[in-house]
Amino acid sequence: MSYLDYNTKSVPTGISKLLYMNWPLVMLLIAVSCAGFVMLYSVAGGSVDPWMDSQLKRFGFGLVVMIGVAMVPIWFWRNVSFVAFGGSVMLLIGVEFFGEVRMGAQRWIDLGFMRLQPSELTKITLVMFLAAYYDWLPLDKKSHPFWVMVPVVVILVPVALVLQQPDLGTALLLLMGGGAIMFLAGVHYAYFVTVVGAAVGAVVAVFQSRGTPWQILQDYQYRRIDTFIDPSNDPLGAGYNITQAKIALGSGGWTGRGFMQGTQSRLNFLPEKHTDFIFTTLAEEFGFVGAISLLALYALIIIFCIASALTNKDRFASLLTLGVAVTFFLFFAVNMAMVTGLLPVVGVPLPLVSFGGSAMIVLLAAFGLVQSAHVHRPR
Repeated sequence: MSYLDYNTKSVPTGISKLLYMNWPLVMLLIAVSCAGFVMLYSVAGGSVDPWMDSQLKRFGFGLVVMIGVAMVPIWFWRNVSFVAFGGSVMLLIGVEFFGEVRMGAQRWIDLGFMRLQPSELTKITLVMFLAAYYDWLPLDKKSHPFWVMVPVVVILVPVALVLQQPDLGTALLLLMGGGAIMFLAGVHYAYFVTVVGAAVGAVVAVFQSRGTPWQILQDYQYRRIDTFIDPSNDPLGAGYNITQAKIALGSGGWTGRGFMQGTQSRLNFLPEKHTDFIFTTLAEEFGFVGAISLLALYALIIIFCIASALTNKDRFASLLTLGVAVTFFLFFAVNMAMVTGLLPVVGVPLPLVSFGGSAMIVLLAAFGLVQSAHVHRPR
């Protein structure tokens, strides 16, 4: 049932909307971000420069954006979903021609006042598009092959563009996030069983083909797989990052070495200590207790989003909230699996904790959409 089917007089207006925001969720987002500020201060050797100061400013701006987005009626965001997604795809195409190359990847567009990473924006606009699509699509058509292929193509277009940058981590997040929304929208499980079966078959074929005339991957690619499975095969080369990350995780013990006492980060053994591997810095300094506390905050954010979605009678708002929750979950789940050696290192930051402007601002804007859905639900 659509939002417009309800009596809009039951929806708060004006400044009273602030009272209806999900403030416990806001407090949780602030708490996680504060953990990030503390860790950025630590990895800089007890200095607000060069990371903590700029991250604080971005967070302040992101909070303003979140509240601003929350004040806009949810029906507006549904109406602009297709345009927003189209715009983010155009930005991805623009990266191919005007993008800034950093660390061997072409992922950013310089806007003068900030560097925008369009792939971060696409994670959210894709959620908006799919939520609007399934809100528009009649329920009896959601599993029809033609109407299933439409979102599949929509998902694969930005995935292909992001892979060209190259950015495997973001491409995987787009693929998994889009698939999750299709599942939540009620697409028949047989499609997902088929895809998973095909993926498993492809993995088996890759390993079975090794050393044969029809070998699928190159030898160096198989060596990368070997290193992922056992980093000790190349501890000073491809396995260096994950080896150092595991040392940091293990040395933290139950309560950690203490604030700013992590040897792996202080002595610069730990790679990308302020971005992708910041979780290992936290685990080294605050131990298992600190790591599980951060994970608990993340879990509470997901729970509040799910609770808001389940109590919302508007299909678009509910799917949008669940989509943002899934995207957020994939962010921290993939990052934590990556730095603990459960997944290959694919360059996914830890949400609201890792240093990065585009990711933080876009993520807070996404939670602004969640707040908009919460504030403007019929009462």
